[in-house]
Amino acid sequence: MWPSPFLNYTHSSFRSSRELWTILLGRSALREPAQIEAELDRHWERLHQGLSYYKPPSSASATKVKENKDVAPPLKEFGLRISKLLGLDEQQSVQILQCYLQEDYRGTRNSLKVVLQDERQSQALLLKIVDYYYEERMCLLRCVLLLLTYFQDERHPYRAEYSNCVNKLEKDLVSNYQSQFENLFKAEAPTWETHGNLMTERQVSRWFLQCLREQSLLLEIIFLYYAYFEMSPADLLIFTKMFKEQGFGLRQTNRHLVDKSMDALVDRIGYLSSLILVEGMDIDFLQKCALEDCTEQHQFYNASDISKEMDQLLVTFGDIPHHGPVLLAWVLLRHTLRPDETSPVIRRIGGTSLQLGVFKYISTMLKGLGSSGNNCTASTAKMCIYGLLSFVITSFEEESLQADGVATNCSHLIDAACEVLSAPSLAELFWEMPNMGLGMILDSAVGMFPHKIGPLLQLLTALLSNKSTVKKVYTFLDKMSFYTQVYKHKPNDIISKDDETLWKRQTPKLLYPLGLGQTNLWMPQGVLGQVVIAGDQGYVVRWDYSYSSWTLFTCEIEMLLHVVSTADVIAHCVRVKPILDLVHKIISTDWTVSDCLLPLTSRIYMLLQRLTSVINPPVDVIASCVNCLIVLAARMPGKVWSSLHHTGFLPFASSPLTNMAQSVSAEGMKAGNYGNLLVQIEQPRGEYAVTIAFLRLITTLVKGQLGSTQNKGLIPCVLLVLKEMLPTYHKWRYNTYGVRERIGCLILELVHAILNLSPEGEDQGSTPTLQSLCIYSLANTEAGQAVVNIMGVGVDTIDMVLAAQPSGGGSEGPGQILIQTVKLAFSVTNNVIRLKPPSDVVSPLEQALTQHGGHGNNLIAVLAKYIYHKHDPALPRLAVQLLKRLATVAPMSVYACLGNDAAAIRDAFLTRLQSKTEDMRIKVMILEFLTVAVETQPGLIELFLNLEAKDSSEGSKEFLLGEWSCLQVVLDLIDSKQQGKYWCPPLLHRAALAFLLALWQDRRDSAISVLRTKERFWENLTTPLFGTLTPPSDTTEPCVLETCAFVMKIIGLEIYYVVSGSLEQSLKDALQKFSTGRRYEYWSQYVKSLVCRVAETEEEGICSFSETQMLISAWRMLLILSTNYVRHSEPTHNFSVAGLIVPMSVPCLRLGSMMATLLLILLKQWKRYFIDTTPDILSPLSLILESVLQADQQLDRTKAKIFSALISVLQIQGLNGGEISQLPQLLLSVCETVKDEALALIDSTRHMSQMGDVLEDDESMETDTPRSLQKDQRDGVCVLALHLAKELCRADEDGEHWVLVMRKVPVLPSVLSAVELSLRLKHNLFFTEAALHLLLTLARTPQVNTKHTQHSMWCVNVSVMKNMLDSPCWPGVYRLCMSLMESLLKTLRYNFVNEALDFVGVHQERILQCLNAVRTVQSLACLDEADHTVGFLLQLSSFCKEWQFHLPKLLRDVQVNLCYLCQTCTYLLHSKKMLHHYLQVKNGEALPPGPLPRSHRPPQTPSKEAAGGGEREEAEQKALLAVQCSLLKILSKTLATLQHFTPDCCQILLDQCMDLAEYRTLFVLSFTTPAFDPDVAPSFGTLLATINVALSMLGEMEKKKEPASFRITCVRLFRSLLMFTMENCFYVLISQAVRSLKDPSILPRDKQRLKQELSSELSTLLSSLSRHFRRGSPSSPAILPSSQTKPPTPGSKGSHEGQEPFIQLVQAFARLVQR
Repeated sequence: MWPSPFLNYTHSSFRSSRELWTILLGRSALREPAQIEAELDRHWERLHQGLSYYKPPSSASATKVKENKDVAPPLKEFGLRISKLLGLDEQQSVQILQCYLQEDYRGTRNSLKVVLQDERQSQALLLKIVDYYYEERMCLLRCVLLLLTYFQDERHPYRAEYSNCVNKLEKDLVSNYQSQFENLFKAEAPTWETHGNLMTERQVSRWFLQCLREQSLLLEIIFLYYAYFEMSPADLLIFTKMFKEQGFGLRQTNRHLVDKSMDALVDRIGYLSSLILVEGMDIDFLQKCALEDCTEQHQFYNASDISKEMDQLLVTFGDIPHHGPVLLAWVLLRHTLRPDETSPVIRRIGGTSLQLGVFKYISTMLKGLGSSGNNCTASTAKMCIYGLLSFVITSFEEESLQADGVATNCSHLIDAACEVLSAPSLAELFWEMPNMGLGMILDSAVGMFPHKIGPLLQLLTALLSNKSTVKKVYTFLDKMSFYTQVYKHKPNDIISKDDETLWKRQTPKLLYPLGLGQTNLWMPQGVLGQVVIAGDQGYVVRWDYSYSSWTLFTCEIEMLLHVVSTADVIAHCVRVKPILDLVHKIISTDWTVSDCLLPLTSRIYMLLQRLTSVINPPVDVIASCVNCLIVLAARMPGKVWSSLHHTGFLPFASSPLTNMAQSVSAEGMKAGNYGNLLVQIEQPRGEYAVTIAFLRLITTLVKGQLGSTQNKGLIPCVLLVLKEMLPTYHKWRYNTYGVRERIGCLILELVHAILNLSPEGEDQGSTPTLQSLCIYSLANTEAGQAVVNIMGVGVDTIDMVLAAQPSGGGSEGPGQILIQTVKLAFSVTNNVIRLKPPSDVVSPLEQALTQHGGHGNNLIAVLAKYIYHKHDPALPRLAVQLLKRLATVAPMSVYACLGNDAAAIRDAFLTRLQSKTEDMRIKVMILEFLTVAVETQPGLIELFLNLEAKDSSEGSKEFLLGEWSCLQVVLDLIDSKQQGKYWCPPLLHRAALAFLLALWQDRRDSAISVLRTKERFWENLTTPLFGTLTPPSDTTEPCVLETCAFVMKIIGLEIYYVVSGSLEQSLKDALQKFSTGRRYEYWSQYVKSLVCRVAETEEEGICSFSETQMLISAWRMLLILSTNYVRHSEPTHNFSVAGLIVPMSVPCLRLGSMMATLLLILLKQWKRYFIDTTPDILSPLSLILESVLQADQQLDRTKAKIFSALISVLQIQGLNGGEISQLPQLLLSVCETVKDEALALIDSTRHMSQMGDVLEDDESMETDTPRSLQKDQRDGVCVLALHLAKELCRADEDGEHWVLVMRKVPVLPSVLSAVELSLRLKHNLFFTEAALHLLLTLARTPQVNTKHTQHSMWCVNVSVMKNMLDSPCWPGVYRLCMSLMESLLKTLRYNFVNEALDFVGVHQERILQCLNAVRTVQSLACLDEADHTVGFLLQLSSFCKEWQFHLPKLLRDVQVNLCYLCQTCTYLLHSKKMLHHYLQVKNGEALPPGPLPRSHRPPQTPSKEAAGGGEREEAEQKALLAVQCSLLKILSKTLATLQHFTPDCCQILLDQCMDLAEYRTLFVLSFTTPAFDPDVAPSFGTLLATINVALSMLGEMEKKKEPASFRITCVRLFRSLLMFTMENCFYVLISQAVRSLKDPSILPRDKQRLKQELSSELSTLLSSLSRHFRRGSPSSPAILPSSQTKPPTPGSKGSHEGQEPFIQLVQAFARLVQR
């Protein structure tokens, strides 16, 4: 194995030239001027040296490489091979290798070992490094070119920094670069002998291409340098000699290596050589000197020796076109400085330049420079040539500049002038002095207008650059004073002078043969015309006639419309095209002039219609028409569309579009004149001017946001593009390189614009919209495959196209267009996937995107490899964005798609993520992709996490971070020491935390376990929470809010996942610090201010609402979870939760809802903290409630939460007592809500019942219920409002407020109506329960219940419970009704007797059934109902006489059943074993769910089993106690009720005249123990047994310890119940015994027996009671009604035997019986 240093090939201290170039362009993370300056200071020496920075090999350098221990031997060896192949210094070779491995190597470190050992693979690597080295050299020169381009541009952000550096470089820069240029063109081509076997012919050709590129760049730098700095005459001579020797690029030492592909570069070298010499002569300064008559100031004035040498040198020129401008400039220089010395040599030189076609050459040169490379170089060249041309034309007569033919040379001169004037700012310069220089060409063109319409318009079109020039051009054309015409013969209506130099028109004349009423020009009588040319060939006459050219242009277009079908059409098209081009340039430069041009622009539609329908349409004129319409459409799309729609130019539908299938099939659609033109003319010719214009026009119309109707009209156009163009455009014939890429880019721009349209309102049925059609076509037709093919171009092809460009720094070359096309394809695909309607069927587009291909050829791998692209940072970013989308929605494994390249691609991703200079947006996108992958791509995320498993001593697995783990990068990004550095801006920090949060949310335990134990992890993570944020405002970075939210969520999840005791100590410390640092208060206040800010800025639109919502949600989660944590540990954070509540307005109700949830949970968790602060919370809560209730929107969830919070607060307030100041207002709000909700519930219940009837008839499951119908829910607004009303009622003890509210709001009638309907229809269980609870609470308030008693009992009394009680849930409602009846009867007494008796009458069966059921069912529900029933009967028993009168039979039945119930309860309480058995066998549901027998689980240790058994036993004991308690309650109330059915003790003992017939005998004369048998009648034995059972239970409780789970209060209650039961039992026993003794119908011996039995039993009982009371026992709670007169009165706990009232009564009775 190789030593470990082999792997350390990163060399961060060295900056590659490409990286430096990226930084200087501003495409990296270093964007501050100070950072740019630092980079320039560090590297200016390298820039100064230029290509000589790269040294040749040397033995000393080789020795240093071999001695360097930091580089692994294989890398040293490979570095030496590179050195030999490139002829490069050994140390620099190793450096180049290291940079290549860091930046461009597409394998892993492990694969590099294999590559270096394998000869074939290492050769391929060598060749890639050669390309990298060449690119490095180019980038070094591009850096200098960039500095020279912008160092004087005030608009550039780094101008000052560039300028400082150029000042440093200025010295020796040109001499260095000049010598490098000489070395390059004199360099001998490398051979295999000198450079090794790899230097094949192909590599030699590649070397030479690089040589030419470097020459071109060096010359470009020299040219730009001399554009700003003066060249000395001596230098000019040197350059002239050098360029002559080199033949202006044509006489290269290795010219035998030049092939056709290099011609453009060779031409460029020639162009730049020529420009350098012209710039060196400083013609601009020369012209200035000539104008100011100070030519002696020019540097060449005194350089006569050099001038003569230059003369001799330039005389030899003339064999190469590149010589032309140089010769012309020299002639001008010599003629201006020494006009008297103009020798034949100079004339000869001038003639040579004209013979070389200098003006045609200038035009060609400027076009060549402008089409590729640096635009600044082209514009500088134009400025240089502008000076030359303007001075030449000023200095020499136009005729003297003609060489071969007047016409041709004139047109070349105008072409050259137009090329020159296209440079920015030159047009303004021209208009400053329109009569000098190039202005003279303009005058010449005016002189031939309108006979020759082209030259003038061509010049004026070039002179349009901004609004001021537009005005000048418009005015210039509007006021023409000459009209030039050509005549073959002299017309008859002309009189002339004898010498034929002046003509005069005798009659007026229309200049255009157009019909009456049409626009025309009228030349009046008497106009004079100067004959410019006269001869056999004809006459050229310039009429002195004033007119507006704009009228003339209108006439020209009208003429073309007239002759469109004749042979004259071509000649007229030649005249009209310049007019259209001028109009296009004017309206695109200054829209305000468009109204003046309306006569022209309005005729374009007709022109388009006529021209496109002829047999051989003039394509260039049509393209010009469409270009004009593009500009018009950008401003008034609707008008352009409506006018264009009728021309037949655009594709159209012959039948209306109805559905997607018809639209996509293009059924009934016509291609229009454009479609025919494309197929018949453009495709065969390979020229696509109209297609390019058509695509731009449609895109402009789409972006114009037309209405849906017009957009539907565009469907045929878009369909033509999607069906006929996008799938096939790459197969068309093309004459010009780069047009194919341009058309592809325009098509995708159109699609992109459609997909970015805002939603077009509601879709009209199934009619497709423009957007839906586009999405469908791309997802399901060949168009989608075409987009996939564009994305599949791949990073290598793009790099090749960029490398083939003459200058890689350009911004408009084919490479840039291809990059733009691919970027658009990414964006389009991303949008199609995002907007595509969900479907179970996978579309062809999705299949194409996700299909697995062999050897990593699938699209996913291609997309991932765009990470290697370095030129445009947006390309890899958009590729990763699309990968993110696919990873989210597509059912495939990205990891599997990457195949063997997965690890290498992972390394590339991480390298870019680690780089400190990398563009931040790529880093953010990579992290977002990984964040998505955590959830959706398990394989891929494992690859990126790169965790290495390590077995620990305990046998469990431990994980360590691998060398290529993304976690290390993420940990660096969240490091608190890195924050604020340029390589870790807030957005990147946020993305890193989002990734960590995804790990926690997805519970990636292996990664989490590594992270949580990392040193300072929790400290770094929580740092954002301890910072102080800027006050919430629009200036707050939204990502900072998200950052804090992510941290809060991570901490919350960690607390949630980990047992609190096992939390990491550092996290505990952080939470402790958070608490002690009062950060809970800080964040509460911040969140409050954030919500307030949202409320304030709602009107203007909230810029970061989602981030605000996220932060509040996270804060809520952290609070809720940290309360659980805090409960188990020391620190507490008792802070004012009132800080969390905001008086809300409608805009922030979503936030308010979240806050309400938080408050609700905190109220539950921290009840003890809030007892003192409830008023602080009630006040804002009531404000919130008001604003929510007043809101127009449906806010049921928010209302429900606020109601719940209020209920909680009121319950806490109840513990504390005290007044509630908000009570009246709250009560009013709540009652309003209750009323509205109850009425809504009535409507919906009725609707549901009708629907139910329909359902029963139709047996259908479909319902047509409106969404707005009320639903009955446990946590619904209506139910919670009722509960809140109940709490408010409790708080309003005297009921004053309730009375006032009921006068204002008819709340009770609506509630009672809803309850009545609900009971009748057996609907709305939760509402009914809540309503009854409210009524029950009201019933206990005397002042209130008188108001509503009539209403309430009207609804409850109706016979509605019979059918209801079958349902399992409704008995609870029935029990509530019972309680309500009991409460009302207890409070209202006689006022309510009739209603109570009605209720008993209605429910008598249920009542009797319930009393009997206790014997057979001992479930808690059954016992509860019995308890409620007996409680009600207890109250009703006070009105025996009324009962006897109305329902005598029922009264008798109830009495009998109560006696039997007494017997049943006694028996069950007496026989615990029997009760236990019943509970286990019959009524298992009474047992609370406890641990069940574990027979089905694996065997456990005995201790666990024992523990389980103990738990079960305790649970059973609890259940038994609960049932006993219920039985005891029933028994005590039953006996209390029976008290009323038996004579009053005092009365029967003292009143001898009492009517015994009024009271029936309840117990038979028997003393047997009660049996569990319904046939055995209740007897005196039953009553005695009851007393015995109670006494024995009291005794048991004394002896036995209660279960730990049974609290002391329960025990006390139990004892009180037992005492109460005994008291009542004694009472009934005495009363019934006396009744029997006095009853004449009973035989004396039975009475005697009764006395004996009672005497013995009572004496036994009394002795037992005496013993019990001596030990001390609680007395009865005296729960009997106060209205009843009864002897027992409450006694004190410590009473003595003789003082216990009911004992005394029993003793007295015992003595009576014994007599």
